Amino acid sequence: MVMNPSPLSNRSNVPPFRVMQMLDQVHRRRREGHSIIMLCAGQPATGAPEAVLAEAEIVLRSGPLGYTEVVGDREFREAVAAWHSATYGVQTSADNVIITTGSSGGFMAAFLATLDHGDRVALSVPGYPAYRNILQTLGAEILDLRCTAETRFQPTAQMLEELPEVPKAVIVTSPGNPTGTIIDVEELERIARWCDANGTVLISDEDYHGMSFGRPLATARQFSDNAIVVGTLSKYFSMTGWRVGWIIVPDELVTPIENIQASVSLCAPAIGQAAGKAAFTLEAAAELDAHVEVYREARDIFVDKLPEIGLDTFADPDGGLYLWVDVSKYTDDSEAWAHELLEQAGVAVAPGVDFDPTEGHKWVRLSLCASPADTLEGVRRIGEFLNRVV
Repeated sequence: MVMNPSPLSNRSNVPPFRVMQMLDQVHRRRREGHSIIMLCAGQPATGAPEAVLAEAEIVLRSGPLGYTEVVGDREFREAVAAWHSATYGVQTSADNVIITTGSSGGFMAAFLATLDHGDRVALSVPGYPAYRNILQTLGAEILDLRCTAETRFQPTAQMLEELPEVPKAVIVTSPGNPTGTIIDVEELERIARWCDANGTVLISDEDYHGMSFGRPLATARQFSDNAIVVGTLSKYFSMTGWRVGWIIVPDELVTPIENIQASVSLCAPAIGQAAGKAAFTLEAAAELDAHVEVYREARDIFVDKLPEIGLDTFADPDGGLYLWVDVSKYTDDSEAWAHELLEQAGVAVAPGVDFDPTEGHKWVRLSLCASPADTLEGVRRIGEFLNRVV
């Protein structure tokens, strides 16, 4: 008998995205009637701004909502460009904006357009796991930039100088995931200058921009026209399921990414683009800025209350949606600990091994997305859980 070879490719052997696995468990347990405090996912509990919803009702009845241009609806691209220019004081042309299926589609398009098999990419650790998973699937070699509290869990130009080889690309994330820290403006400028001087592609994940608790935010394109900037309607704009993001790219990447996107995804969801223009209005901004104050309140609750229950080592978040917490006093297996916490206390957190393959077994990520009342209740339940397991 001739044995059929396995249909699986080598690239299919990608580690799981444990946050999404935890989210699936939350949905399952809630269906079973359990009370669950969800502190695992970076998903705002609020929905799209009222201005977006009103616009969506209009456009749903106004036409067939067919394919847009591959690079995105022109009016929406102009809205993104105008918002980016006004927010950061830079000249951003709609011609350099490409609308993608969430920022995830933007990262994939940018990676495909700039990287070949075997190219080296420098990543912060701890960092967003999907970068690593996608890059490994594409055959890239990962160069870890080990970031600690000394640099506020953000990379530095000196770290790049000390790498054994010059990478083809560097990814920075500010505010960070999972740490919530914002890179110093001067350090971002140094990294951008280093990348330009060394022919390295700088990819700046700015998904969490708009969410700052007082520390200034800068875009990489303030310092380099060669940088690729990634953004989304998912986080600050509170539109996760609409799946609309964008990348702002140098002139020479527009056509290659357009050609890639035409074959991979055709276009981003038309309804999200058509209604999403209203996300950049003053009316929407007032609503969204009020959400940021709720995230700030959740952040303050964690910072104040976690030490009282024995969790006193964590990154001090400047923005974004997360808190990175050391649980090594209680476990050396954050994944198993997170599942026990869910089963026994009804609190869902993200295991740190998603974000740091080496040291993540000592850490978990908490989300600022729950209401202040749920955040307080979550801390109370975690405290009871810790008292039981000690």
